[in-house]
Amino acid sequence: MSRTYVVTGAASGIGAATAARLRTDGHTVITVDRHEADVVADLSTASGRAAAVAGVRERADGRLDGVVACAGLAGRTGVDPRLLVSVNYFGAIDLVVGLRSSLGPGSAVVLLSSNSTTCQPGWPAHLADALVEGDEDRAREVAGRTTSVMAYPATKAALAWWARTEGLAWAADGIRVNCVAPGLVATPMTDEVRQDPVFGKYADTYPSALGRPGRPEEIAAVIAFLLGEDSSLLVGATVVADGGTDAIKNPRQPRGRLTNRVTSTLAGLGVRALTRGR
Repeated sequence: MSRTYVVTGAASGIGAATAARLRTDGHTVITVDRHEADVVADLSTASGRAAAVAGVRERADGRLDGVVACAGLAGRTGVDPRLLVSVNYFGAIDLVVGLRSSLGPGSAVVLLSSNSTTCQPGWPAHLADALVEGDEDRAREVAGRTTSVMAYPATKAALAWWARTEGLAWAADGIRVNCVAPGLVATPMTDEVRQDPVFGKYADTYPSALGRPGRPEEIAAVIAFLLGEDSSLLVGATVVADGGTDAIKNPRQPRGRLTNRVTSTLAGLGVRALTRGR
């Protein structure tokens, strides 16, 4: 059955591959980007997002079956971390929320997270907290006190957190919200990262069980699955598609965590709590 989807960041990389995959599958795709798109808009500003929502609605002719938010910026030297807040997080969430009334039962939303949330140490969780609170000015202020390379995983974690919290209420209306978390993928964005004068040398240092970067088409295939009926039980999930990087970096995650309450309960049952790894 042919459906109608919106894909942001569709002029290149994962967004372009996703639009191509969905069209190959027989669906109608409305693309959004700063250029070479059905709806040309700048998602870094509130007015640009409003224009994008209006443009999509005009083309959608009523109902949408899904939204894929691929538009985003990498955390590179010289990039304002506040811009990452506006594009990566609010550029995705505001568009999705703005289009909610066009989404009906059986539709789906896919947000683009990243394996940097689990593989890059030291990023500021308090920035992700500020993002999900929804105050863009406040979040930009917080981001201004860090660097873009640290702001990037925070924006991507916030997207996954939003899917796990706000997405639950959407599921009650028949709209599933999930994330895909790619690792290193061969796109123009990663080419830009390799050219970074400070961090470029680290671009290819993350390990991969496959020994190669991912291809945009591979991520597009995961996104197509998350949009389709075969993923009907996935709600608030983040699918890590990174060639095994996360598994290599975090081989024993998740881990159990003992709390004082659990320890007391076990003691009351006569069970000795093993606190190793607490």
